[in-house]
Order: sequence, then structure tokens, then C-alpha cells
Amino acid sequence: MSAIEIAAVSKVYAGGTRAVSDVSLSIADGEFIVLVGPSGCGKSTLLRMIAGLETISSGTVTIGSRVVNEIDPAARNIAMVFQNYALYPHMSVYDNLAYGLRNRGVPKADIDARVAEAARMLEIETFLARKPKQLSGGQRQRVAMGRAIVRKPDAFLFDEPLSNLDAKLRVSMRGEIRQLQRRLGVTSVYVTHDQLEAMTLADRIVVVNAGRIEQVGRPLDVYHSPASTFVASFIGSPAMNLADAEMAGGSVVIGRQVVARGIEGVANGKLTVGVRAEDIQLAAPGAGASFVVRYIEELGAQRLVHGSLDGQHLTMALSPDLPLADEMSVVVAAERLHFFDVGSGRRMAR
Repeated sequence: MSAIEIAAVSKVYAGGTRAVSDVSLSIADGEFIVLVGPSGCGKSTLLRMIAGLETISSGTVTIGSRVVNEIDPAARNIAMVFQNYALYPHMSVYDNLAYGLRNRGVPKADIDARVAEAARMLEIETFLARKPKQLSGGQRQRVAMGRAIVRKPDAFLFDEPLSNLDAKLRVSMRGEIRQLQRRLGVTSVYVTHDQLEAMTLADRIVVVNAGRIEQVGRPLDVYHSPASTFVASFIGSPAMNLADAEMAGGSVVIGRQVVARGIEGVANGKLTVGVRAEDIQLAAPGAGASFVVRYIEELGAQRLVHGSLDGQHLTMALSPDLPLADEMSVVVAAERLHFFDVGSGRRMAR
């Protein structure tokens, strides 16, 4: 097992396209890091540079005590799990698990022991004689993870491994991956565009945008204190409400309506205000800002109410037991508001 140090790493392709820009990140030994961001943001490129599948234009990647920039992928002692499983279709599950060990000259007794241990861990003992085509998608992904486990690597790298699975199986598999990583204690870097995966798996989330790191932090810290409007709009389901507003004498005004009072430590002027859907509360008629309902999503335990406040779209998360009307009064507690600079989009200190 090893720590990973990424220092001022950039990736520039021929023609000048910059995929990753001056990224630095310290990953502790045994930590589970999730790189999350939209398609094309550079997260997979960063993972592939750690793996050695992409050259590094500048900066260094260190795994354990070794700078690995010029070390071949096979010599880095990392194991990668891909979204397409990358299994050999003509080989049995056993042979898929054992193949890499045989190539490295591991004795047969050790191979048998490692394969048996991984199969037991992943509950695929009864599939060892089968071919990949005889397995379900979830079973194939377990085999792909088993192939990584038997190598006893310094680090696991996961490149959107669950994206080909259906929604129900993704939920169960991400729980299995997290439990497995905790049991093994192997440093892991996981790439996904699914912020729910990021929230449920990570020790720390790394939010990537346009080749740069927007924020690094524990999942709940990122959720409750997003560093920018980009993070606020990307992390959370539904996304944080963001509205053009003005601070006037300690009150937050959207359009012509006051949505919160008693704000301290924020200067008067225009800003972007953020509020989570669950933090918008109903008020007595006329006691808050006027919210016009557009449509409703019934989610069972929760009801998402979409509407507008002086022309700006907002979403509320309410109990399904609360009565609704076409127009309602809403308020937001001062401590539940987030303030962002209009120009930079960065979080404002209070």
C-alpha cells in the first residue's frame, strides 16, 4: 500500500489542447479518493496519468517513494478496474483472475491461494469455471475487481466501473466496493460523473472542472460548504438553488422580495445566493416571499416542488404530508444561505 502525491501535473495534447492544468493532490495511504466532475473535465485523464496510460506534460506523480513519470504501467504495481470489465472472453473466470499472476511468474500454489481468497471475498467461488459470457454484468464486474485484488497492488484505480450497470445494481455494487476497500485498506482513486457515487464512496471528494480542481473535502463538507457555484450546482440531488440576489441592510432580496433577514458579515451589493432545496421552508400566507408552483415531483418519502420566485427558478424539498397551493409563502433561515461572488463564482467569506 502507498500514498500518492500529484504535484503540479498538467496534460497538454498536440495542438495545444489542455486537458489537465497544474493539479496538485496528496492522497494518504489507504485513503479512498473520488474524482468527480462532468464529462470532459479531465478526471479520467488524471487517473490515466497516475496509471501510466497517458504521458505527463509537466509535474510529477509519486506512488509510495517512487516518482513514476517514466515508469511503465506494468511496473507501477497498480491495478485498474475499467467500466467495460476488459475480461478475456475465451478464458474461464479462474484463468482471468490468474492470468496476470502467471505472467509475473508467481508459483501455482500462491496463484491458487490468491484466486480462492479473492473469489471468496467477492462471492464468485461457484463461477470460477464459467466464461465471461455466462455471467451477468454485476458478476463480470466482480471478476474484474477480483483480478485487481489478486495482484495485491499498491493502489486501486477505478475508471467509472459501474456506468454499464442498471441503477439497482449500481447501488449494491458501490456498497460492495466501499466495504471491500475498507477491508483491504488499499489506496484507491475512483473516477465518476455521478455525484451520488462520489458522496457514498469517498473519504474525500475531488471536484474537477475544466482540468482544474475546484474543491477537495469530505463529502458532507463539500455538500454543506461548496467552494464555488460550480460545486454547488454539481454536488447534491437536486442541485443547490442559485439565484441572482442583492444584499441590502442585512436582508437578502431576490427581485423585489425579501427571502431572509438578519444577515451579518456580508456587504451590501449584488451577489449570487445559494440555498439547498431542503432549507426552503413554508411560511404563513403573506409572511414570506411569494413562490409560484410550476410542477411537482413525487418521490415517495419526499416531494420536490419546482417553481419561481420573481422569475427565478427554485426547487423545494417538502414532506408529502404538507398541503400545497398554486402560490405559497416561503422563507429561508439566515444560517442556511450560501453567498457567492457574482464575477468569480467563488464562495464569499462571512
